[in-house]
Amino acid sequence: MSAPAVVIPNWNGARWLPGCLDSLAAQTLQPAEVIVVDNGSTDDSVAIARLRGIRVLELRHNTGFAVAANRGIEAASASAVALVNTDVELEPDWLARMAAALDADASAASVACKMLDLRDRSELYDTGDILRRDGVCEQRGRFRRDDGRYDEPDEVFAACAGAALYRREAVLSVGGFDERFFAYLEDVDLGLRLRLAGFGCRYEPAVAFHASEGSSGALSRPPLAWVERNTLLLVAKAFPARWLPFVAYRQLGWAWHALRERRLRSHLEGALAALPLLPAMVRERRALRASAVVPVSVAVPARPFRGPRAGGHPRSAV
Repeated sequence: MSAPAVVIPNWNGARWLPGCLDSLAAQTLQPAEVIVVDNGSTDDSVAIARLRGIRVLELRHNTGFAVAANRGIEAASASAVALVNTDVELEPDWLARMAAALDADASAASVACKMLDLRDRSELYDTGDILRRDGVCEQRGRFRRDDGRYDEPDEVFAACAGAALYRREAVLSVGGFDERFFAYLEDVDLGLRLRLAGFGCRYEPAVAFHASEGSSGALSRPPLAWVERNTLLLVAKAFPARWLPFVAYRQLGWAWHALRERRLRSHLEGALAALPLLPAMVRERRALRASAVVPVSVAVPARPFRGPRAGGHPRSAV
């Protein structure tokens, strides 16, 4: 495989972008091209990218991560495209190891990496995502110490798009990221559609350092409200009716914890924000499942909803 392209969705990322670009410049395998897709930034991030000779696609207003990622993937000419957040810095061998992992498995459409916290580099941020039948996405290893348990290549459900490599043709074949998600869980939704289409996701313990929620503080609603909204959208689009009791159980648990933590209002705002899109998602479910190569029951295997085998992390709310 030739060198991948790198796409950086950006929205007011001037604080982080120099570190991200420095880490790309230090890669042992240099990217075929680097594209910054800017969502109408009002800071100096576009100027920072252009001063370094980086190609910039300007979208003029904040269209969300999914739109920016899609425009970048469409614009790239390489057969593989890495998505890298502005608030991510990469180890020098990251791109080379990720490209080798994708090249070694023709059935894989994506590669997840070992993401560590940028501030505390001994703490895991993500080592591949897990989707459960109650609608919950868990980030493998989140908040745990990096004690070596995720140091071997593996197969995972999906990649966190904050630092991941994708096979461009596979992503385009399933329609790319769902732009209605705007932010959060769009990578899980894409991972599910890729699995339904018969593709896998590899885990390669190449290291990326991520500033946890470093680029999300200025969004119109809190991250957990976006997660609530987009969980309901994902479930409506893809989950069979027989799993709805599992989803209801989890939704009641989330609402209870939101009440106890005095954030019920934002939680309900997230749920209400999903309502206008739910009919369209339900209508699309039949076509999605009819075109699936792999049944949803195989794409989302049964696993416990609580305890270590659920895939959760020590700070899970429920």
